[in-house]
Amino acid sequence: MVMHVNPEARGDERGALLAFVAEQRGGVRRALLGLTDEQASSRPSASELSLAGLLKHVAEVEQGWIARARQIAPDIERTAETWGDSFRLVGDESVKQILDYYDDVARRTEEFFHAAPSLDDTFPLPPDPWFFGCPAVSVRWLGLHLIRETARHAGHADIIRESLDGKTAFELVALAQN
Repeated sequence: MVMHVNPEARGDERGALLAFVAEQRGGVRRALLGLTDEQASSRPSASELSLAGLLKHVAEVEQGWIARARQIAPDIERTAETWGDSFRLVGDESVKQILDYYDDVARRTEEFFHAAPSLDDTFPLPPDPWFFGCPAVSVRWLGLHLIRETARHAGHADIIRESLDGKTAFELVALAQN
């Protein structure tokens, strides 16, 4: 799991974007270290969020954005009725399964960014109020958005984990390194 990156080590802007996304993914993943599925699914704060739910959500959202950029159907289509399922384990899902899925999503994201002819290339957005009337965005925007989205949820994960057992991000980094 990546803690802090030297984006310059990745060689270019594309590599820097991917390095920062990987760094934030590491924050989400570390928050789950040493927890059972039951602990990861608990909601110890005033929020309805759990660590397992955050993990599942960031994996699905990242995959959905890459699918949108590739102009293909996402792995999972959420409706208003199933939106809440993106924030919790359902059925026989486990944290390990979602971590494995997130690894696959990360691999596909890397492949997409490396295959894109230019970070200036654009892809259309659906006519959805969520996108505030923006008809298209660039691959560069997508990289920045993935950093923003994942970092936001990594921060949530830090708070939830500290509420669970008092472990802070720094303690989890040390745990991950041992």
